[in-house]
Amino acid sequence: MSKSAPESPAPTGQQGTVCIVASKYNATYTDALVASASETLEKLAPALEVRVIRVPGAFEIPIVVEAVACAEVQPLAIIALGVIIRGSTAHADLIAASITRSLADTGVSHLIPVIHEVLLVENAGQAEARTLGDELNRGREAAEAAVAMIEVMASLD
Repeated sequence: MSKSAPESPAPTGQQGTVCIVASKYNATYTDALVASASETLEKLAPALEVRVIRVPGAFEIPIVVEAVACAEVQPLAIIALGVIIRGSTAHADLIAASITRSLADTGVSHLIPVIHEVLLVENAGQAEARTLGDELNRGREAAEAAVAMIEVMASLD
């Protein structure tokens, strides 16, 4: 896995909504992802409204993402945040694969950028490095990707 993300996008003046759908499970990590994504969106896209919806676990993220995408007023982007820590069974892999497929399907079928940062990690150390640290902070990266994709989609009109 690459450790170097693309450069941060330029701030945008786009107006609309970005929706963050985040798991409550593994709260130490997911709360940090939400906080980092929200702070980054505030800096890069101050005109955007950020709506945060929390769901019980990672498996519940795709159904809410789909519901948000089907709303009468669609957001400009949806960010999916969660942390799955792999255990000794295949359960985490099955959940992660299902989430990935569902999020991709929603984005493509509704033409809304769906930023997938539902992390599948081996242990708490990896979760901490990707959510609480500065170097690999996936919450920040998710927000940056959302802003970049909002600009890309606007350029297609």
